Amino acid sequence: MFSMKSYFAFATIFFFLLSPVFGQNSSTTSMQEKLPYEEIGEFPESYTSATVAARMIDGLGYRYYWATEGLRDEDLKFKPSDDARSMGETMVHLYGLSGTILNASKNAPNVRPMKEVPEEFAELRAATLKNLAEASEILKNNPEQDLSELKIIFQNGDNTSEYPYWNMINGPIADAIYHTGQVVSFRRSSGNPMNPKVSVFIGKNRP
Repeated sequence: MFSMKSYFAFATIFFFLLSPVFGQNSSTTSMQEKLPYEEIGEFPESYTSATVAARMIDGLGYRYYWATEGLRDEDLKFKPSDDARSMGETMVHLYGLSGTILNASKNAPNVRPMKEVPEEFAELRAATLKNLAEASEILKNNPEQDLSELKIIFQNGDNTSEYPYWNMINGPIADAIYHTGQVVSFRRSSGNPMNPKVSVFIGKNRP
């Protein structure tokens, strides 16, 4: 099975870098459970700041699901240049971003450095999708949530810093969409393009 070991280093206040070591098998189909975001569900009945934020997360989740579906070991090891992150390292970074997105919806701190990252690729992918789905559900279940009451909280030892939810939109959510696009590009370059039936506009695959 595919495996990875990780170490963390602060890069910026929003991001951290991890370096996985790859094993042998990255098949995502080995996961027996049905993962969220094979398609985006029905949209909420009303537009509120919370439901709009949830829909943005859903769009990210659908993109991530299909960007990472069916990745092979050679895809995860691919990098466009020697000094760039590999696809696998990008996947670990996306996992971290998904945790930040979830924690903001709960007003929970992001403890740095993180202590645990799933070692198997299929588990890493599943955990990322579940983080996004839980964050979205919290917001959709509280449509009148005042986003000004939600904070992005970073905790490193005795040091704590807080940022408004505005930074979530232009920070981790936008960054995760950006890196998911990199995964799509990388897998095309490594000879394993994404399913061409994916429709990010509709939120489900074309027949």
